[in-house]
Amino acid sequence: MTGNLSGQTVLITGAASGIGEAVALRFVKDGANVVALDRNADALAGLADRLGDRCAVLAGDCTEADICKQGVALALERFGKLDCVVANAGVYDWYKRIDRMEVADMQAAFEELFRINVLSTLLIARCSIEALRKSGGSLIVSCSNASFRAGGGGTLYTASKFALRGIVYQLAYEWAPDVRVNGVAPGGTITGLSGLDALESSSRRLDSENRTVEMVAKASPLKRAAEAEDHAGCYALLASRRDGKNLNGTILVSDGGLSSRMG
Repeated sequence: MTGNLSGQTVLITGAASGIGEAVALRFVKDGANVVALDRNADALAGLADRLGDRCAVLAGDCTEADICKQGVALALERFGKLDCVVANAGVYDWYKRIDRMEVADMQAAFEELFRINVLSTLLIARCSIEALRKSGGSLIVSCSNASFRAGGGGTLYTASKFALRGIVYQLAYEWAPDVRVNGVAPGGTITGLSGLDALESSSRRLDSENRTVEMVAKASPLKRAAEAEDHAGCYALLASRRDGKNLNGTILVSDGGLSSRMG
């Protein structure tokens, strides 16, 4: 199969479901080889079955440096190089207000959410930079409309997504011209995004919360909540050496026009 990403090798964190899964499927369709990293070993096995020998999987927690190093090593061993990393792992705080948390709960939730949303991004970036410099590749960070304004989550989630926006801008500045760094900022999307153990919300999933889905659809100018695959083309554009070669420090907002009503 040939395509706009033909011959590229891409490492994706949080790849077993939601946007990460949709990006993996799109990248393979466009000609790339994919290394999928996620904590959910069963879901990874299902993804590998669908994608065949174009996909290698690693079950593990990308908040651990050793797992990130193993992901990079797997890409190099299996496919010979690493052209792109998609830092996509994340969790949600379900709009939880900090003034309605006990202080100890807020501290625990902060540590859990920032470890998954922010530290995992820094770790996979740090562990992959040598390989990306060698290939002249790119890093793509999953941001959010909450990276730009309030209302997309609670204070902790919004703060973490603002942090990711800063990571994109700073690394784009530091790593140019060798490595391009960009982001995608989806709006409300029907995925299996889960909550936090610290707030006893880890079992909640966005795709099973009908009220939230209806709220997101109502707020969108397009009058629909996005599906994960609706954003995959943004990632493909940024990863493309042909069409994305002048994109650096760019965050593509894919929110159905919601930002135009909130600005």
